[in-house]
Amino acid sequence: MKNEVLQAIHGRRMVNQNSFTNEEISKEDILTVLEAANTAPTHKRTQPWRFVVFQKDGLDRLGTELSRIYKEITPSEKYTELTEQNMAKKATMSNVAIAIIVNYTGELPEWEELAATACAVQNMWLAAHSLNIGGYWASPGLINHLGPFLNLGENQRCIGLFYMGHHNSEPREPVRSPVEEKIRWEE
Repeated sequence: MKNEVLQAIHGRRMVNQNSFTNEEISKEDILTVLEAANTAPTHKRTQPWRFVVFQKDGLDRLGTELSRIYKEITPSEKYTELTEQNMAKKATMSNVAIAIIVNYTGELPEWEELAATACAVQNMWLAAHSLNIGGYWASPGLINHLGPFLNLGENQRCIGLFYMGHHNSEPREPVRSPVEEKIRWEE
């Protein structure tokens, strides 16, 4: 039998907005998720992760901004009104959206700061899973244009949005190829 940590790691999965309920996520649960993120490993203790939490009216503002960016940057031959509307809808179908930001310190290679922030997101995901809160990390190209909206500094970059919501979806086994196919032993 697996211990609780291994069970959480193996059971954690992506849950998107289509499975979210209208049940509000408490501030306490959001802070629990972000506290878990804050315990991620980080070289030289730079702790490069930063977060902007959107709820309620904030989700509307985020959705409006994503739609605006889509309309502004999409070439006319690829633009569709439906996709523009879906950009706003995606944000507002969540109970919470968290902008994931890397704060590059200049002390380490950028990839290390990015990797530490990705570890923080994995911790968020595991914490949310433990609270029966579904979530997923979205990284549409639009995030590269969110800097002014998020008031990011020159050394900061948004690397995605973590959408969260309570859900009633059934647990399912993750789809992974066997780990043996990904290992080479050198003895």
